[in-house]
Parts: sequence; structure tokens; C-alpha cells
Amino acid sequence: MSSASETPASDTPAAARSFDHVETWVFDLDNTLYPHHLNLWQQVDVRIRDYIARFLAVTHDEAFRVQKDYYKRFGTSMRGLMIEHGMKPDDFLDYVHRIDHSPLEPNPALGAAIERLPGRKLILTNGTRTHAAAVLAKLEIDHCFEDVFDIVAGELSPKPFPEVYDKFLSRHGVDPAKAALFEDLSRNLEVPHRLGMVTVLVVPEKTREVFREYWELEGHDADHVDHVTDDLTGFLQRLP
Repeated sequence: MSSASETPASDTPAAARSFDHVETWVFDLDNTLYPHHLNLWQQVDVRIRDYIARFLAVTHDEAFRVQKDYYKRFGTSMRGLMIEHGMKPDDFLDYVHRIDHSPLEPNPALGAAIERLPGRKLILTNGTRTHAAAVLAKLEIDHCFEDVFDIVAGELSPKPFPEVYDKFLSRHGVDPAKAALFEDLSRNLEVPHRLGMVTVLVVPEKTREVFREYWELEGHDADHVDHVTDDLTGFLQRLP
């Protein structure tokens, strides 16, 4: 497929999977259901760095290096701390998700677009259920979703590890061949696409560029990305 920088966000590559058979709609949470520019996840990112600096008794510069190294190698910084340092996750999860959700505003258009989708709607996130509940409540779309599958439900293994998707599909009785997944990270779409899900990469509004480390973006134009959009609400509204 064409890259996001070359293809309008509403365009669909000819070879992409369609949605006419989809019965279950699965959404990532952060930077997917709300705009990337609100920088909500940046708050979490800073708190992760603060926690690492305190937990390992290192400088913030060293904590930043450890944070990004563990995130890249283990999927989440938390998983790296657990594996490399035996950290217990409860205090970490509580601390890093204790953020200011006030930048979020109600999004009735998104809620209406999700509600009109035929079938079930679920959240699959590497965050916590408490954080997800706060986000969905601020957006006023919590009524749209049947359930939230969070990092705890995944037994602390994050996306993109295959076992997380297996647990999610099994717990909720989802047939991946009749499901679609909306995500802001390409690497989190590779396993679902292999399982048969329709995959949609959500990039920041009004831009075809995602301002993150390049390694996070690798594969954004790969075959495991069926669709790319920078306007989730509009994309959902345009579905048949």
C-alpha cells in the first residue's frame, strides 16, 4: 500500500481488507480515541521517567535512556523493570496513570460514529482499566463499549506480544476473521492482521507524519496495515 505521507487519509488501497464482514470493532485507547496533540500520553511518559529515576536512584537523563531502551526491547518500560529489576507492577501502574485528564473534551460525533457500527465494540489497551475509564468518561463515549481489556487483563504482557491478542480474543469470544482493530502504532497491528483482523492505523490529526522515534513508525506502509487515517471520526462515518 502507499505510505501515509502519499495517500490521503480517507483513501483505501485496492488490496486492503474491507469492513463488510466485521462483527467486532476493537479500539486502542491512547492517541487513537483522542487526538495525539493533546499530549495526554506525554504526561504518562514523564511520570514513567520520574518513577524510574526514583526506583533505580538514577538521574533523569539516565532514567530517560532506560525508559526508552526497555520500551523498545520489552514492549513497555514496566515490563523491562519487572524483568531486569524484579519490580512489582501495582505501584508503578498507579503512579504513572495518575495524570490530568482535563485536556479531553466530550466528542459526541465520535460517539455517534462508533454507536452506528454494527456489532460489538471493545477497548484493547496497554494502559489500565482505571485510566481507560477516565478517558472514556471525559470523551463521553464510555457507553459505546462493552468492555475494556487492559494491561492487567493481559497478565502484564503488552501489545504487540502475540499472547496478549490470544488472551483478548479468548476472553471476549472474538473471531479475528470478523473483527477490525484501530491502533496508533503499526507494530501493534502486525499480529492482528496475521490473525485475520482488518487493521487501521490512526495517525495524528491534520498530518501524515507521526512525531515519534522512527523505529516506532517502521511498517506504517507495510502489508499488515490495511487502512491509514488521520481523522478517526470521519473515517468511521464514511464506512458503509
